[in-house]
Amino acid sequence: MFLTILAIGRNKKGPLTSVFDQYVSRINWPIELHELVIKAPLSGSLRIKKEGSLLLSHIKNTVFLVALDPTGKQLSSPSFASQLSHWRDDGVNKVTFLIGGSNGLDDAILSRANFVISFGVMTWPHMLIRTMLVEQIYRAQCILLGHPYHRS
Repeated sequence: MFLTILAIGRNKKGPLTSVFDQYVSRINWPIELHELVIKAPLSGSLRIKKEGSLLLSHIKNTVFLVALDPTGKQLSSPSFASQLSHWRDDGVNKVTFLIGGSNGLDDAILSRANFVISFGVMTWPHMLIRTMLVEQIYRAQCILLGHPYHRS
């Protein structure tokens, strides 16, 4: 299974990118990050729409989309591992995770997504979410392989 993360915004080199890279290097599935930037000074709903269009322009129709949004389903780590396993076993060979900007995701993205997950009702910095996501992907891999990294 090939994993892609499409994220609005560019992370500067520093502790978050170091931790992100560390987890990516441990994941057996091929994984890549595409950071998408809008330089125009937009705000509110106009910015959300523009970011949504940018994300959609980088998506192929055959890709399985997972949006990260507070309205999504909250999963435990074992449930997330199980979900990845089901997608893999059902023949999904490309999964793209979508992370919006600080204002959230456009409704067009949420309606196009095959699955929407939430990392809880707390507000998280969108730059931190990508690191949290790859940690959970690594944790899911460990759960599926019976590795002791994840202890319940």
